[in-house]
Amino acid sequence: MSDNNHFTDPLLSFAGRCPTAYHCVADLVEILRKQGFQQFNESESLKKIKPGKYFIVHHQSTLAAFVIGGKPLSETGLRIGGGHTDSPGLKLKPNHIRKKNNYQQFCVEIYGGPLLSTWFDRDLSLAGRVSWLDPLGSLLVSLLDWKRPIAVIPSLAIHLDKEANNKKNINKQNELVPIMGMEEKGKGEKYTDFIAEQLKLEYPGVEISQILNHDLFLYDAQKTCLTGLDKELIVGSRLDNQLSCFTLIDAITHAAAAENTMVILNDHEEVGSVSAKGARGRFLSSLLTRLVPDPEQQSRLIHSSLFISVDNAHAVHPNFPDKHDPEHLPVLNKGPVIKWNGNQRYATDAVTGGFFQALCLHCEVKSQDFVMRNDMACGSTIGPLIAAQTGIQTVDVGVPTLGMHSIRETAGCDDCKDLRKVLGYFFSMPTDDPLWQGFINVN
Repeated sequence: MSDNNHFTDPLLSFAGRCPTAYHCVADLVEILRKQGFQQFNESESLKKIKPGKYFIVHHQSTLAAFVIGGKPLSETGLRIGGGHTDSPGLKLKPNHIRKKNNYQQFCVEIYGGPLLSTWFDRDLSLAGRVSWLDPLGSLLVSLLDWKRPIAVIPSLAIHLDKEANNKKNINKQNELVPIMGMEEKGKGEKYTDFIAEQLKLEYPGVEISQILNHDLFLYDAQKTCLTGLDKELIVGSRLDNQLSCFTLIDAITHAAAAENTMVILNDHEEVGSVSAKGARGRFLSSLLTRLVPDPEQQSRLIHSSLFISVDNAHAVHPNFPDKHDPEHLPVLNKGPVIKWNGNQRYATDAVTGGFFQALCLHCEVKSQDFVMRNDMACGSTIGPLIAAQTGIQTVDVGVPTLGMHSIRETAGCDDCKDLRKVLGYFFSMPTDDPLWQGFINVN
């Protein structure tokens, strides 16, 4: 068995606690606080910020954590790592309950691009946030997590669809409607008020005047776990991209003598990042401007900085090797993947990719390369968006993964450990490290 428990155990625990982007950020905030990071509200001034460790939460599901040292940012640059907090799935619609054929069902819409076939016949729970009014008329927002199976999307029996194994078409409107109970006398009001009941259960003593609205997502109630004869694989929900979020925060909080470093975790990557919380928004650009207001100094900061975009990569599937470029076949537990695309769907180039390869060599970690087949469309991530928004040079990397966007994804324990090792060195590098200085001088 691989000796990964010192890292994978906390990772598995984290994944089990974080069914949504809101819970992901809330949990990471607690980790940051325990490691001595101080919270700044966005309304507070950063003009006279002192050397130290800080974090800012942006609209509950986007997070920035940063360490300011004694040297000016314009001289040292920033070493930044980033990922995204959201994952594809099923989100409750505003009018979220319907009655049909004596069943009570959830009305859901599709968030991002989930692999829909994997959502059938799973134990589904519910989590997210709700807005509500107290008796004084104050607007409050609370996180909720039912933490138990409360719904299921049953498949149609093969006896009623003889072609079920020969087709993959799923009607998103009619077939993805979870059952959450039976329509029986006296239950209708209970189901209508189930959000208020859960709010009272999780926050005893609250006085609720009215539930206003919600951002609630269904999720797989089965926990993330290790599998394989030697327990060398991680299988679970939302590995894309909570695995990267946890690894980045763990790396920056444990980096020895880290200074002038940052982690930025954006929401809404799975739906295009066009939002106040997404990578196309102004959160990071505004934060850099607030930290270095002078345009000349900010330009020097951007010139001397690097952004490592960390998002899961496609591992070669042994049953479908023809879906990959034959010279670029990332394998689980063979090292982090560097993503390349000549059309800038990934932001990696020879300098930034070479820098990451040098980090891996220093850490005695193998790296792999991914390039999409020429006859298939290439996905993307926050790397090119951050590069375009800020002008900071960027490299896109990630842990190789099977079943990406399935309700249960698969990654390798050794890859997680190796990525953590490389990111730890990246954040721990002194500002006069020859590798870092070489990168700045090349630019």
